[in-house]
Parts: sequence; structure tokens; C-alpha cells
Amino acid sequence: MTDIPKGSVARAAKLVGLPLGHAGRVALGVGKRVGGRPAELVAAELQARTAEQLFAVLGTLKGGAMKFGQALSVMEAAMPEDLAGPYRATLTKLQEAGPPMGADRVHEILARELGPRWATTKLVAFDDTPAASASIGQVHKAVWRDGREVAVKIQYPGAAEALLSDLNQLSRVARVAGSWVPGIDVKPIMDELKARMSEELDYHLEARNQRHFAAAFRDDDDVLVPDVLVDSDRVLVTEWVDGTPLSRIITDGTQEQRDEAATLYLEFLLRAPNVARMLHADPHPGNFRITEDGRLGVLDFGAVNRLPHGLPSSLGRVLTEALAGDAPALEQALRSEGFIRKGIEIDPDALLAYLTPLVEPLLHDEFTPTRAWLRGAAATLQDPRRPQFLIGLKLNLPPDYLLIHRVWLGGIGVLSQLGGTVPLREMVCAYLSGVDESRLPPSPD
Repeated sequence: MTDIPKGSVARAAKLVGLPLGHAGRVALGVGKRVGGRPAELVAAELQARTAEQLFAVLGTLKGGAMKFGQALSVMEAAMPEDLAGPYRATLTKLQEAGPPMGADRVHEILARELGPRWATTKLVAFDDTPAASASIGQVHKAVWRDGREVAVKIQYPGAAEALLSDLNQLSRVARVAGSWVPGIDVKPIMDELKARMSEELDYHLEARNQRHFAAAFRDDDDVLVPDVLVDSDRVLVTEWVDGTPLSRIITDGTQEQRDEAATLYLEFLLRAPNVARMLHADPHPGNFRITEDGRLGVLDFGAVNRLPHGLPSSLGRVLTEALAGDAPALEQALRSEGFIRKGIEIDPDALLAYLTPLVEPLLHDEFTPTRAWLRGAAATLQDPRRPQFLIGLKLNLPPDYLLIHRVWLGGIGVLSQLGGTVPLREMVCAYLSGVDESRLPPSPD
């Protein structure tokens, strides 16, 4: 592979081919069942082939298509198990891997961005085989001129054009996206991805973000952010971080490793807005490592949310009212922040009942998010038979909370995949301003 395919017609055909391919396999599956094949076997083959096509198309296209697949991979824990199983391994691949650029193309980009003598004056050793391939670039391991091991992130040629084309096309076919990965509402994902793609393409901005985080967490006992050595339009050179990816702990980790990783991950999401005044806004597991000295290595700062005052204290107030069971105060807190628009009538008790499954874990001193728990919570909120279902349709997400909401949804999805036990209540009370501990009920544990 050299550049990202830019032709909008060719890329659109591949993307539209995803649901069409699935429909064709459904028809084939019906024919096989009529021919006497067991329905369960046909269904398993159908899901497996769809998963294979999902990775092949999204991974090859890269750009916005692959970024979309990575966003889905974070939330697979919320999907029903019978649907999620065939997709899990395929979507997890999209967190860290994709078909790479060839070495000649890589060297050409490095010569243009770092100078023609890059191999002797800057990168004295360079591994042509990518260590990771992602949505808009791939990473190579190298040695800097001072002997430090470094990660060289190279943006794919044509990434900007491909991102815009992909996201526009994916938006058009979103109405049939349920055919690819049932149970996921893709529209909010698409809207947020569109808003953030221009920032992720700017390696100079990413370098500034990463330098800011690195300074904020310098010599931290729990978090390691690698320093940036060089940034250009299409190349970013940073210190290399060894460690065990969260994705590997998700698939193969012991319970002790899961507990440690989940605690470090959750604490970083909560602490970063206080320490760095920014929120790391790309929570998928490929961006995190557990280092040998037990710290959380954090990568990829292309997407951040700038929070000069930390996480809004209103979030702590909302949590307090919900946990204290004060329905009128909860309604007022949500109205004051724009979660309930003017003129919208809502029953406070029904509102409290609707939100209770979301805040219930905070009643416990320790909690273990799992796929089963997340699926149950999602099913409860989305059950149209429950009287509280209509409450969700009346709630609004203010623009200032949009990225915070997406990061926390993604973070909960990752925690549910890890399945580690975390001191959730203690951490939230310690790092989220606005929480009134004196009003919280005692832990039932």
C-alpha cells in the first residue's frame, strides 16, 4: 500500500458495500437454512464473515472509516453477547492494527519531513516494519541520535481528503449501520468524529498537547507521558514506551492485572483534567500501556478537550442529587446546565428512576464493571416498555459536555472489557469537584 485511496467513488463503493455485502450473506444464509443446514451454524458463519469484511474494508480504507471502526471497538462491551462475540476480535484489531504503507513510501515521507539525511543525522536506526498501524498514520520504532528509543508516527498521504470523504459517506449509510454491528447508535459517534478530525490531522497541535501532558505528569508515580522530540506536518517523533497494551490485558490478563490496569486507567481519566487541565479524548485501549514499573503509559494526544477549570463541578452536583435520591434537586441541576431544555416538562421521580442504573455503581466502595453489567444497563435504558424510556428522549446534551460524554462512554466501555475491580466511589469523590460526600448514602457492601 502507498497512499490512502482518495477517489470518493471508489471509497464510497467499498463503504456502501459493507451493508450490501451483509444483505447478500443474509440471503445466502436463508437459502442454506431452506436447504437443511442448522440455523445456528448459518448464523455463526454469517457473523464471522461480516466481521472479516468489516476489518478488511475499514482497515484497508483507513482514514475516517478505520477511526469509525475503532470507536465501535471501544463500545462493543455494550452489545448483546450473541451479537458481540463474532465481532470482538475483529474490532479489537482496529484498535492497533491495519495494513501498512510500504518502506519506500515511508522513507520518501521521512526525507521530505525530516531532511534527506534523516537516516544518519536523526534516526540512526529505523525499523521498516510498523509497530502499529492506526486510522490516520502508522508508528515505527527507531533510535534517535542520542541513543533513545523513539516512536516515529507517520501520517498517511491523502489522510485529510480520505477522512472527509469517509465521514460524509458513513453518515449517509448510517441508517443501515445496524446491519454491520447491531445495537450501536452510530449518529452521535459520527457527529463527534467529524468535529475532531481536523485536530487529529494537525501533528503540530498534537505535539503541543503531548508536551503539555508530559510536563504536567513529569515524574508522576502512576502516569507516564513520553516526551516529543520533533514534529512536522506529517511526522511526529516521541520517546518510545514499552509495556503491555490494555488490549492484551483485555484478552489475556489475570484478574490482578485487570484490577491494576482498570484502576490506573480510571484514575487517569479523572485526574488529567485537574493536573493538566485537559481531558485525553481518545480512550480506546490501543493508546494505553502498563509499563514494567507499574505506571500507565499514555499515547496519542491528537484529540483532547481543553478544560481550564477541570471537569465541571455541575457533574458532581448531579451525581450527588442522584445518589441522594433528591428528585426535585436533580431536575433543577440538570435544567440549570441545559440537559433539560426550557419548555420541556419532565417528571422528577421518573427522571431519577431513569438515571439510577447509571449512578448505582457509585453507591459501592468497590465496583467491577463487566460486559454483562454494561449490557444490562444499556438494555434497561433502551427498553421502550419501561415508563422511564421516554425520559431519555427529553434529555439534551449541551455542546460543552459533548466530548466529555463521549470520553466517559468510551471509558466505561473499556473498563467493562477489562473487568477489573476499582475503588470507584473513592476516586470520584477525590477527583470530581462538586460531590457532597456528606449527602451520599453509605455503601451497601
